Amino acid sequence: MLGVARRRTFARGEVVFHEGDPGDALHLIAKGRFAVRVTTRLGERATLAIRGPGEAFGELALINNAPRSATVAALEPGETFSIRQAEFDELRREHPGVNRILVSLLANSVRRMDELIVEALYAGAEKRVLRRLRDLAALYREDSQSITIPLTQDDLAGLAGTSRATVNRVLREEEQRGTVSLGRGKTTIVDLEELKRRAR
Repeated sequence: MLGVARRRTFARGEVVFHEGDPGDALHLIAKGRFAVRVTTRLGERATLAIRGPGEAFGELALINNAPRSATVAALEPGETFSIRQAEFDELRREHPGVNRILVSLLANSVRRMDELIVEALYAGAEKRVLRRLRDLAALYREDSQSITIPLTQDDLAGLAGTSRATVNRVLREEEQRGTVSLGRGKTTIVDLEELKRRAR
């Protein structure tokens, strides 16, 4: 796959593609983190997911020619390996085993969607906020003990499927408990184990 892929680099804030654009390529993330966002019927922007190295986005483009269902933008300088649909189709004909990779990508997406649907139905908003922080900690974790997540409360609200006001309340309560520290446009997790325990 990498043999037919095209290396692409993105600056912080640069849009990879817009919602409604033609879907013509899969992106394998080599570096950086990317936000997947949609626009609601009310014109508001909601963040659906954050993807990082080793993950992919745009895989539906390899199945059909439907327009992009979301906008993807780089949250920091990033790099992807882009595979266009025509190149992938040719690769599938020459190496049928490549189909397993595509099926795996789609299966992971469906599994994750199932988990989020169950969570939305049966877990309270506070628990969902804590779980998204836990998930993001894994994506942003480095060598230091504290983990800084450079996302706005609006982004966290979209990820947790709740309002910004609820996210703000939960974060303020967690700050009082000593599990997080709040800054402008970022949340720093200072006690990950306690946060994980509360997210269970």
